[in-house]
Amino acid sequence: MTTKITSARTAAGPRKGARRRPPASSATKVGRPGFAWALPAAVFFTLFAIVPLIMVAVLSFMSWDGLSSPEFVGTDNWSRLMDDPVMLKSIWLTLLLTVLGVVLQTPLSILLGVWAAGHQRNRAVLSVIYFIPLLLSATAVSVLWRALLDPNFGIPAEAGWLFGDGNLFGEQSTAIGVLAFVSTWQFTPFHTLIYQGAARAIPQVLYQAAEIDGAGRYRQFFHITLPQLRNSMITSMILMIVGGLTTFETVLILTQGGPGTDTTISAYYMYDKAFKSFDYGTGSAIALALVVASTIISLIVVRVSGYDKMRSSMEGVS
Repeated sequence: MTTKITSARTAAGPRKGARRRPPASSATKVGRPGFAWALPAAVFFTLFAIVPLIMVAVLSFMSWDGLSSPEFVGTDNWSRLMDDPVMLKSIWLTLLLTVLGVVLQTPLSILLGVWAAGHQRNRAVLSVIYFIPLLLSATAVSVLWRALLDPNFGIPAEAGWLFGDGNLFGEQSTAIGVLAFVSTWQFTPFHTLIYQGAARAIPQVLYQAAEIDGAGRYRQFFHITLPQLRNSMITSMILMIVGGLTTFETVLILTQGGPGTDTTISAYYMYDKAFKSFDYGTGSAIALALVVASTIISLIVVRVSGYDKMRSSMEGVS
């Protein structure tokens, strides 16, 4: 009799109100949208990134003035670049500006980001004011500082005791200094925002335990805050490096590669070759070289820092 009752219940299905256990296969799909959700972004990225990159790669082996039909020249464009002194100089200048950007922006961004993550009086108002450069385009920022640093009508003309003859764009050292300063002024707020969010994600229990152990504010900063900002620091540095290698508008508006070719970085030299000299083959070769260099340097930073081996979702925890 017991066997018959059990069989009858099994045939009748689960009791009313009982929870039905979802299949194991559907449980693994929770929170993971299908490929259809990523399809619009994938199509957009393919049309406006992958396809142009392939076209640039093909054009780097062509000779084209923008009007006549492209002519295949093999590696002639690359060979001429290897022997071009301006190109070699532009690589050195690009690396110099990139290093200056990382060295100047990283400590400023960390200090300001940690400060903005606190609860000081008027912190929100001061943060909003400081983030204003982040809302401006690179072109607007460059035009603004070009007017402010004009040797005839700008700040140097009124403060000759500090700027000498006032022509900051007349020498290589001062021109590079202006480029580094303007880039730092514009992009430090962006990286500050990264560190601000990361600093707020640090568990407060770490600071409470440090206070119990007698650690002061400076020891907490160097032994808790900085190690916990490791992931964000790597991300910020990669963005700085890629941004430094591809800087263009600032040089175009502030110095136009001058004086002479003293501030002609690789991105500006690409523009000069392609759109001034109408040598689109050489310009494409420079553009492709920048893409490859940015990718390789980013991969090196990720591999050396161990960022690719981190599995924890907590900031600073491997």
